[in-house]
Amino acid sequence: MPELPEVETVCRGLAAALEGRQLVAVSVRRPDLRRPFPPDFAARLTGRRVERVERRAKYFTLRLDDGWVLLGHLGMSGRMVVGPADDTPPGRHDHVILLTGDGRRVVFSDPRRFGLMDLVPAASLAAHPLLADLGPEPLDDAFVWPVLAAAMAGRRSPIKTVLLDQTVVAGIGNIYASEALFRAGILPTREAGSLTAAQGRKLVAAIKAVLNAAIAAGGSSLRDHRQTTGELGYFQHSFAVYDREGEACPGCTCRTGILRLVQSGRSTFYCAKRQR
Repeated sequence: MPELPEVETVCRGLAAALEGRQLVAVSVRRPDLRRPFPPDFAARLTGRRVERVERRAKYFTLRLDDGWVLLGHLGMSGRMVVGPADDTPPGRHDHVILLTGDGRRVVFSDPRRFGLMDLVPAASLAAHPLLADLGPEPLDDAFVWPVLAAAMAGRRSPIKTVLLDQTVVAGIGNIYASEALFRAGILPTREAGSLTAAQGRKLVAAIKAVLNAAIAAGGSSLRDHRQTTGELGYFQHSFAVYDREGEACPGCTCRTGILRLVQSGRSTFYCAKRQR
């Protein structure tokens, strides 16, 4: 599933294509994805101007000029691709097509149909059931160690598992939790509540650094992620530990190399020497 950097990359591409532009035609080519589309979805979008494109955790939002917001999630395999509004016929998995007044086409394609789109009043967006319980944004200046420490206080669950809890911090998934813990030198099996202040500050800095690096690289393309240009992301070529079981640990003299364990059904990759 796309994590924060992949969704941020998509949002930046959508912002360049849609902000300030009118949706002159909208087509919805099936009744549902993970959940049904809102009633009259295409008609309610047609003629609206997109004022702003934003991201919240792993969700994207299009704020419209009528006070409503298109809230979307890419699911497991969803892509938003921007191109010219030409005569190219839609593909089998192209479910939503937006045409702008200046001749651009934005296509939401989702082979596995785990994505979703909803229309929400802007005034109640933060209270939407999908967003209401989300934790802080890790790239915000307000995300500092005391904030994370308060969320983890007394928790005996492994730190890696806690970082995947979207109520603790929003947008971090399996890839970037493993990478951040490696950068911070923290063992993924450490009890979350056992971190010292020094370790916690190092972890927050590592989270921000790895997310920013991934965004700069266009995200990670392991299976389905594409930027809005259709281009792959490239951060997978910079993984230090993720999906590198048995390979040499970068900058380390450990004999075992990168190890893998399963936590809450997800693979975790780490170095037993560098992470404590």
